[in-house]
Amino acid sequence: MIEVGRIVVKTMGRDAGRLGVVVKVEEDGVLVTGPKSLTGLRRRKVNFAHIEPTPHKIDIPEGADDETVLKALEEAKLIDFMRQRL
Repeated sequence: MIEVGRIVVKTMGRDAGRLGVVVKVEEDGVLVTGPKSLTGLRRRKVNFAHIEPTPHKIDIPEGADDETVLKALEEAKLIDFMRQRL
């Protein structure tokens, strides 16, 4: 179930194995950010087939900037989880 705030794993491409947060859901994909300073995954549009959801979700508004995402990850105590590469 892909929704805004869901933490996902990128499964394809050079960012495979990196964790990211869904910032916006569109018809043909999702906008995902790491943020880059934390996970190395830069903000980009990704195909649904190239991500896999995790059970973790944070509370962010749609289209949130990287600072807002980082703050929400700190509040949810998921910073160490996000640094992993799966």
